[in-house]
Amino acid sequence: MLKSVRYAVLAGALSLSFCGQAAPAGDLPLMPWPQKVELSAQAGYLTLDNEVSIAIRGDDLEGAVERWRQRIALQTGWELKPQSGSHRPPTITVTIAQRLDPQPRLDSDESYHLSITAEGVKLNAATRFGALRGMETLLQLIRPGAERVAIPWIEIEDRPRFPWRGLLIDSARHFMPVSTILRQLDGMAAAKLNVFHWHLTDDQGWRFASTHYPKLQQLASDGQFYTQAQMREVVRYATERGIRVVPEFDVPGHASAIAVAYPELMSAPGPYAMEREWGVLKPVLDPTKEETYRFIDTLVGELAGIFPDSYLHIGGDEVDDTQWRNNPDIQNFMRQHQLADSHALHTWFNQRLETILAKHQRRMVGWDEIFHPSLPKRSLIQSWQGQDALGSIARAGYQGILSTGFYLDQPHATAYHYRNEVLPQGLNDIDKPRKGDRAQSWSFTMPRLKGSAVEGSFTLIADAENRTWRGFIDFKGKSRRAVRDITWPGDGQVSFSVDTWMGETRPVLTLRENVLSGYFLVGNTRYPASGKRLEDIPEGRAPVVPEQEQMANILGGEAALWAENVIAPVMDIKLWPRAFSVAERLWSARDVNDVDNMYRRLAQTDAWSTISVGLQQHDQSQRQMMRLAGTADILPLQILAQALEPAQYYTRNHLKFQAGNYHQFEPLNRLADALGPESMTTRQMQGWVDALIANPRDKESAQALRRLFIRWQDNYQDLLPLLEGSYQLRAIKPVAEDVAHLAALGLKMIERIEKRERISAAERALWQSQLDEAARVRDELVIAAVYPLEKLLRAGVELNQ
Repeated sequence: MLKSVRYAVLAGALSLSFCGQAAPAGDLPLMPWPQKVELSAQAGYLTLDNEVSIAIRGDDLEGAVERWRQRIALQTGWELKPQSGSHRPPTITVTIAQRLDPQPRLDSDESYHLSITAEGVKLNAATRFGALRGMETLLQLIRPGAERVAIPWIEIEDRPRFPWRGLLIDSARHFMPVSTILRQLDGMAAAKLNVFHWHLTDDQGWRFASTHYPKLQQLASDGQFYTQAQMREVVRYATERGIRVVPEFDVPGHASAIAVAYPELMSAPGPYAMEREWGVLKPVLDPTKEETYRFIDTLVGELAGIFPDSYLHIGGDEVDDTQWRNNPDIQNFMRQHQLADSHALHTWFNQRLETILAKHQRRMVGWDEIFHPSLPKRSLIQSWQGQDALGSIARAGYQGILSTGFYLDQPHATAYHYRNEVLPQGLNDIDKPRKGDRAQSWSFTMPRLKGSAVEGSFTLIADAENRTWRGFIDFKGKSRRAVRDITWPGDGQVSFSVDTWMGETRPVLTLRENVLSGYFLVGNTRYPASGKRLEDIPEGRAPVVPEQEQMANILGGEAALWAENVIAPVMDIKLWPRAFSVAERLWSARDVNDVDNMYRRLAQTDAWSTISVGLQQHDQSQRQMMRLAGTADILPLQILAQALEPAQYYTRNHLKFQAGNYHQFEPLNRLADALGPESMTTRQMQGWVDALIANPRDKESAQALRRLFIRWQDNYQDLLPLLEGSYQLRAIKPVAEDVAHLAALGLKMIERIEKRERISAAERALWQSQLDEAARVRDELVIAAVYPLEKLLRAGVELNQ
């Protein structure tokens, strides 16, 4: 008998609780969360020892038993006894119903059923791919408990929500060694991701060896490229783990590397040199030359001989048409073929490419820019422009996948990626005023460090009883978005949150006398904003939401790791464990979306993936800190880092651009590069602050905050010799001073709240100014602890009113 309501595992096993009705995801250390989890009503558990054995029936997963046993040994610390010497029945029996070609496909069956009872573990799967996914679930359950290694009696039925669950790694901007790539494949398998999208060419480098066009790797790679043998090894390694490999070579734009090797193929004569700058650049292939198509045909043939997957990615994004417009021959070609504009010419090019790919039994994948009604429906379109673009793709009958909101090279909080629903959403009439509602609309302008200002308007609506608020925002050129968490701290101030292409965005504004002032907190960085009251609710653009049957055209999504700000020694810091949250969004049921629950499981997954899988997010961070400090004694730097985060992505890039450092040789060697995207200590601090605000007599939360602040305050003297001894760390000395000062300020606030002592207006103004000063970006770092301290200050003031 099984149940899925509430459970508790016996002492000595895992400490777990699960509510099947109230929360789709429970507290088992599983990520992605399975479709159905049921624990035995008897609340039993299976105890494991070093005689654990594995048997596979129905298919030959070469090397899998040895890999899995090695991981169990790593997770438990045991020296496992040889299987051949055991007379007991197998501890784990894997039964596969159908023997298949090992090469994974888009339609591969990845479902499995996992049963754990007193008799052992039974993993049943239709195919080898389900067995691989199910084994990762089992491995996540095998962890030392308080007294022994035990796993609960459980039944799991599982299958993915989407068939395309990918990770793009950019090896072109910065080269990534094969060993680094193989490690990420292990991480992908652990997260049940099944498509490795390998971005092999771009303006700054050509990374795969061509037999027919050797000048590509000879002249346009700086000697850093993959041999054909190495690429085949990556495919073999991925296939063993049930992962497809989809290569990308980017055409007709992002072609500066091609221009260096074969300038005769370009739309302008050159000469060309290796490109070192980032951005959208001008070199573009000439789509009117037959030689261009012979070049592509030959390369597609070479890639098809190495990569067996039926899909091949041709890029197609960010084509600067300057060379096309300035070339008389190309313009004459367009007139002869009645091509109205550059988009039509680009479509002509893509149609020729599609024919070439079909000749080699390959299907085209490309970015949003290839989307055109004339494009064959066989093509798959990957969207970096967002759910509206994806919705339009699905409506038009094309298959698509989403990458917007899943860019892991950008240091967003994990929750931002986790909230990023793949299927387009409507507004559910939240923007339609109802009887008795009171609405106010405001325009805003938010200047940026590079490029044009962000402009738009937002509308906040109170119900007739003035008890609840809802709202929406209209960014110029974007569709309308709902906002959440609307709060009115008082004195004309308002704040709310919305997820945007820039990251989580939280306006913190003062609305007074028809004038708007304040700032937008984009990620963790403040941008000043101004605006005014509008007389009427402005017209907006509704989100593009396909019909239900058209939603089936959306096959899933891909996380992306672009490499402008990523090099191999910090890659794992950028990817893990956040990629597990994207994997869960693509695998698990849509209503598995509780952020707090996700973070609890993510912490367990972080440790498990380090030990069992060999991911290096913690090791890489420590090594970078040792390099900066010049010593292995980096505890003071690690304590400082608890309060810090790397500044928001666009901020960092724009600061580099302003300094003339937006290029391939800008060293990624700051403390900001050694840090994960979010401070988990600061997130924990936020929880203690919320608890203390809810109950000022909560001694446990007050003591936890006090211990944290004392640690930060006392750390400064230990940190000082490291800061003084490194020219790179010396730049963050003001940041370290501010963290110590903020810790002292936090101690004062806790004392006032506990004693219910008044915070004067002068003190409030002084303390707020100190917080504002500490919120500045310095050496591409921000002090994330500023924001829970701001909340604590606000609560202290409100308690005394």
